[in-house]
Amino acid sequence: MPKLLTLRPLLIIDAATCAAMGLALSIGAAPLSALTGLPAALLFYAGLSLLPIAVFMALVAWRPHPGTVRLAVLGNAAWVAASLLLLASGPLFSWVAPNAFGIALVSVQAIGVAALALLEQTAARAARPQAA
Repeated sequence: MPKLLTLRPLLIIDAATCAAMGLALSIGAAPLSALTGLPAALLFYAGLSLLPIAVFMALVAWRPHPGTVRLAVLGNAAWVAASLLLLASGPLFSWVAPNAFGIALVSVQAIGVAALALLEQTAARAARPQAA
């Protein structure tokens, strides 16, 4: 497995992207709302929620443990599910009404988070000692 795809670098990437997206969403909630059609409060609080997650991911990267890595992967899966639910909620429940750019933004970040979760899960399995 290439060095970049080992568990620790993937978790560091996860932490860095959570921090970057968290800052972008929380600081830029109003302009992003105008661009995406998503409520500014949703963007702001989603961004704030990512900041402690970034710290958690950094701690997991520093000292990976199977349980915390599993929690990180499950958290990413939950984020993807919430993103898809958000997109589905517009037509189904009228909770949000993102425009095309909003749909694209939520979709692309969900695909990225799903890919990262899959890579982390694969790297975690490869890092486990093989039974004799």
